[in-house]
Amino acid sequence: MKRILIVLALLIVPAMSFADDLDKYVELMRSDLRTTKTAVLTEYMHLSEADGTKFWPIQREYETELAKVQDKRIAMIKDYAASYDSLTNAKANTLMAESFKLVEARTTLLKKYSGKIAKEVSPKIGVRFAQVEGFIQSLVDVQVRGEVPLAK
Repeated sequence: MKRILIVLALLIVPAMSFADDLDKYVELMRSDLRTTKTAVLTEYMHLSEADGTKFWPIQREYETELAKVQDKRIAMIKDYAASYDSLTNAKANTLMAESFKLVEARTTLLKKYSGKIAKEVSPKIGVRFAQVEGFIQSLVDVQVRGEVPLAK
């Protein structure tokens, strides 16, 4: 697991400030994350050829659905950035509720696909996927939260 931390830390080091071009930053981070994530999963999932044949299509399905949740998170962050200097209590409540919904959606998605992997590949592979993916998500969350300034 230490290697995961090192690899992902290298991925998130070139951070830009909140005011910089968010779209460019997001696309760069996504591209790097996809490549790094595949390498990390390949190394830590310890899949046999037969398990890999079942696992990778499910994992790609998961990534497709996860991208939709991530798109909503990015839209929320952009909304926050746009209203940052004039944030009202009502807008803060809306953004906070949306943020919690996105965390729930991502957790629900991880549970769904960990269960699918457990059923179609094996329970051990399912739990390992949940562990590695959860760790990756935590590191990405730390990066994102470190880049988004606290509300005024």
